[in-house]
Formats: sequence, structure tokens, C-alpha cells
Amino acid sequence: METKKMQFLYRDQHYNFMDMQNYEQIQLSEDQVSGEKNYFLENMELSVVFHDGKPISIELPIFIEAEVVETEPGIKGDTVGTSFKPAKIETGGIVQVPLFINNGDIIKVDTRTGEYMTRV
Repeated sequence: METKKMQFLYRDQHYNFMDMQNYEQIQLSEDQVSGEKNYFLENMELSVVFHDGKPISIELPIFIEAEVVETEPGIKGDTVGTSFKPAKIETGGIVQVPLFINNGDIIKVDTRTGEYMTRV
């Protein structure tokens, strides 16, 4: 088993990554990235675990900061955050956020649980 620091470059038909040491690029399919794909930001550094030269898992940073691209309008005055609504972030993932969050807000998300942490 070997862990390599890699950078997520972009997505086309595949997910494209670059090795941070030798600049070699690899492509992973949708099946290979499964749930992690909801948190890939361009140029994000992460770790890819290889077994016998084949990628078997991806280790994301614990937190990411992403822009909310689609959600219902926020409700003024609701800053306690006891009620939640779905919000689509720039990576394509859906995160439950407090009612005061609006389109264009940058939020911090825990990639281990997919939970909203705070507005940035």
C-alpha cells in the first residue's frame, strides 16, 4: 500500500488528478470516486491510497470551503440555525444548511460527515 499526495485538476468524462511529486496524471471513473466526488474542488490537494499500483481510496481534507450555488432564499433574523434546508454547493454536493444561508455564501463543510459547520 502506498499513499500519494495528489491534486484534483478537473472533471470531464473522468476525474483527473496529478501526482504532486512527479506531475504524472491519473484518471479515475465515477465508480472509483463514489461519495468523495461531492467535495472535489479544482486544485484541491488530497491523498490517494494505492494498492499494487491501483488507486483504492481517496482521503479528503477534513474540511472544505465551498460556495452555495443553489438554495431557497435565506430568512432574515434566523441566525440560530435550528432549522435546515438543502443547499447545492459548487462541487455538486448537497448540504443541509441553516435557513439564513443564501446563494453565493461560502460555507465550511465537514467532508467526513457532509455536515455544514459554519459560514465563512
